[in-house]
Formats: sequence, C-alpha cells, structure tokens
Amino acid sequence: MAKKKIKSDVKRTAPKYKVELVKSLAGMIEKNNTLMFASIKSLPTRQFQKIKKGLSEDTIVFVSKKNMLIKAIEQSKKNNIKNLKEYVKEDIAILLSQSDAFELSAKLADSKVPVKAKTGQIAEYDIIVEPGPTDMVAGPVVSELGAVGLKIEIKGGKIEIKEQKVLVKKGGKISEAACGIMSKLNIMPFSVGFIPLVAYDSKEDKVFTSLIIDKAGTLKTMKELFSKSMAFAVSRTYACKETIGFLLAKASSHEKALSVLVNDESKEEVKKEAGIAEEANNAPEINGGEQ
Repeated sequence: MAKKKIKSDVKRTAPKYKVELVKSLAGMIEKNNTLMFASIKSLPTRQFQKIKKGLSEDTIVFVSKKNMLIKAIEQSKKNNIKNLKEYVKEDIAILLSQSDAFELSAKLADSKVPVKAKTGQIAEYDIIVEPGPTDMVAGPVVSELGAVGLKIEIKGGKIEIKEQKVLVKKGGKISEAACGIMSKLNIMPFSVGFIPLVAYDSKEDKVFTSLIIDKAGTLKTMKELFSKSMAFAVSRTYACKETIGFLLAKASSHEKALSVLVNDESKEEVKKEAGIAEEANNAPEINGGEQ
C-alpha cells in the first residue's frame, strides 16, 4: 500500500544568524536618513569594490538577499519606506547614508569609473584621437592605425599621431578595429558605476524614483540659459551686479559713436559757415546811391 504524505503544520524557524542579520539591517535603516537601491547589473567586481571604497566614509554599501531586505524594511517604523519593497530586485546594491537622496545620487554620479570600449557598443559622443606622441613602437600597428584613418609619423622609433581624428561618431557602432586602437591608445570612452533606481528620504518621508543627475549636461544648460538671460537683460537695460559692467561698456561705446557723429556734424557746420562767409566776401559791392 502507498503511504500517504502527512502535511505538517509546523513552521520552519529561520536560523538565528539570519534573524540577527535582519535585525542588524533594520537597525541601520532606522539610524540613517536615506535608503537607496542602485543597479549594479554588469558592473565588474573590481569596479564595484573601488566605488564602494570611495563611498565608505559616510555611506554604507552592501548587497543583501531579497527576503532579508524585505523583512528588514517591514520592521521599520518609518511610514513610506515600506513602498520600497516593490523595488527589491536582483543585481541591486543597498546604500545607507545620512546625506539626502539627491546628494547621494550626485556622489554616485561622481564615483563612476572609466572603462574600455567593447566591439558593438554605441558611442555616446564623438570619440576623438588627439594628435601627439604615443608609447607605441613602429611595427604591425602602423597598418592598424592607417586602417582607421589615422595619420602618423615615426619619431625616435615611436609612433606619433599627426592630426586629430574622429574615430567613432556619436551614435555610431564601435568596430573591432576601432576598439583595438582605443585599447592600444588607452582611450576609455565609457564609464560604469552604481545607477540610482529609487530612494527613501526620512526627512521628507518620501520615495524618489527620478534620481539620475547629469552634472555636465545640467551645467551646460544653465550656462546657455544664463547667456540668453544676460543678453536679454542688457537689451532691456536692466541694471544689476551681473549686467552693470556690460551696460557701462554699452553706454561707453554709444558715447564714442555719438561723439564722432557730433564732431562730424560740427565740422560740416563749420565748413558750411566758412563757405557762406567766403561767398559773402566774394560778392560784388552794390552802391545803392549811384545811378
């Protein structure tokens, strides 16, 4: 006779070390202002450790199992932090910090490390080879450089790039040949790092999902907007500490232009008066009393 399987109502107890780990994690969440999840997908271990070390002064960085992280969040007394449970996925790093969510995101943007290109990647911007000496010795590499359109010359047995060359245009696919040349010239056109996905800020008691900070792009936009606003302010003669120098320079140039114009008109007026006087002097005398 086949034996019947008897269902057990006894719940399995979690190992003590796991309970302690969850408790420790929950305690760290309570003590810190920000809890952030960042994607570390495809991030090499070497770069992960380098970034982690750079953030270690005021930020705790670690990787945890999904279930343990969810249990730690559930134990938190913070209100909206429980909304983070739906963002717990694979390949994420957990960051705890006293900095606010956007300060931490800015630190992550600064902590990215450069990496070499791979064949088939899409260039994010024009990849340019600048002219100048290299450490490469003349040999088979000469034909490789020529194959990608680089103009070179040999000086002291070493290769020197003669002219600037756009190796791969923005949006273009990186070929195997271009990839090989970049590797030889130590050109690293890409960067890797932690990509912020979501964060909870205790002071705001909010969950933020838009955390990507492009410092270079933002700075460029701000400079463009400042330039346009300055031009408009000067054109409207709006005086402030930023525009006063331009307004004074503009007034000075106008004064010089008016001065030249007035002087030219004065000279013309003097010439006219001189001409009238000369005509009067040369006019025949009229003797009204003689018949």
